[in-house]
Amino acid sequence: MRYLKWTLPALVALLVGAFLHYTLPQTDIVRIVGTNTQRMDLGENSWFFASPDAGTNAASSSSRDVKFIQAIFPDGKTMVYRNEDTGWGWPPYFKVNSFDVQAMATDLTSTGADPRWVAVTHYGWRNQLFTIFPNAVKLEQVDGPDATVMPWFNILFFLTLGLLVWLGYKMWAQFRERTIDPALEDLGDAWDAQSDLARKRARTSMGRFKAWVRSLRN
Repeated sequence: MRYLKWTLPALVALLVGAFLHYTLPQTDIVRIVGTNTQRMDLGENSWFFASPDAGTNAASSSSRDVKFIQAIFPDGKTMVYRNEDTGWGWPPYFKVNSFDVQAMATDLTSTGADPRWVAVTHYGWRNQLFTIFPNAVKLEQVDGPDATVMPWFNILFFLTLGLLVWLGYKMWAQFRERTIDPALEDLGDAWDAQSDLARKRARTSMGRFKAWVRSLRN
């Protein structure tokens, strides 16, 4: 029972953490080495792709052209981003300029001999097994591979989330102090009163039974 008590909150925390890690924006400093558009037949991994680009035929969402951006990290590791509109769907990035982002990515393409470093803001994960890619939502050229981009949105989000959690805890504590605890105390008092009455009745009944037994002996 003790393990179950801690397993359920841990599982909930893990799911919430994974959801936030997938949804919140992250920034990579990379060198863009190419762009392309590829026909994708989406299956089980369609959950990890956005809706068709704004203004296109949504009926063909299971098989459509997806724009990609290939990049290299400063340490030589590779990364591939998809470049899709999110429109008014989830997550709420309201991105409708994927073609402009693709044009910018093509313009920022560079070689190792003359690198141009780019801060790619994205959400999502890269997983080769399930063929899923993070979605690039913003590109910005930076001075070098050591450039620092402050995650202001994430900082503000977690500060707001922490404030809401604290307010929710205070409201719950106040509600419990004013409503639940008095009700539990009243219930406990009523239970104690009923228990005392039952014990008195039991003693009375036992006394009557003993008196009846003594009368039989006489």
